[in-house]
Amino acid sequence: PTDAVTFSNRRYLPGLEVTAIIRIQLPATEAERLDALFRSTDDPKFRVRLQIVLMAHRGRARQDLATDLGVHRRTVTRWVNAYCDDGLDGLRPKKAKGTPCKIPATLAEEIKCGVIKGPAEQGLDRANWTHAERADHLLKTKGIRTSRSAMPRFCSGIDIRLYRPTYRHDRGDPVKPAQAREDLAALGKVPRPVNSSW
Repeated sequence: PTDAVTFSNRRYLPGLEVTAIIRIQLPATEAERLDALFRSTDDPKFRVRLQIVLMAHRGRARQDLATDLGVHRRTVTRWVNAYCDDGLDGLRPKKAKGTPCKIPATLAEEIKCGVIKGPAEQGLDRANWTHAERADHLLKTKGIRTSRSAMPRFCSGIDIRLYRPTYRHDRGDPVKPAQAREDLAALGKVPRPVNSSW
């Protein structure tokens, strides 16, 4: 992306600081593109990296640039070199890959069915799964060791939640509340509003 990259050291008298200047000659269109990206990006890492390249293009000394941005001078050199080698792709922050999931995708349907049926169906004395219990159950039944924190990621990937409500109002018997209202009316009592100022 650059026309020329020149690294030059200016040396002064002994005892004085050595200033390294990194000069990058960017075409005008490329400098404008980097400036537009710098102004529009929300990613703070990418923004600093773009700023390093732009300031180096403007002839700023490496140490001054590092001081202005609050980074080490090697960081300045690293991002200028990354831009020279790979262009904008060299500056973009890369997301860490992380540890691959230990739960095979082939078990997705079986886990989904187990969650829907609930733990009682599997011989446990509880109404709902927790992530820790589901991970423990997976270890005991399939020999797959996984963490409690891996279970929510896996479950959200297969569109299932472990916590299911055990009671829903629309499943209730509509006859009982109607009968209670009639009984209260027959007694001549009106239900009092609930006082929530306790």
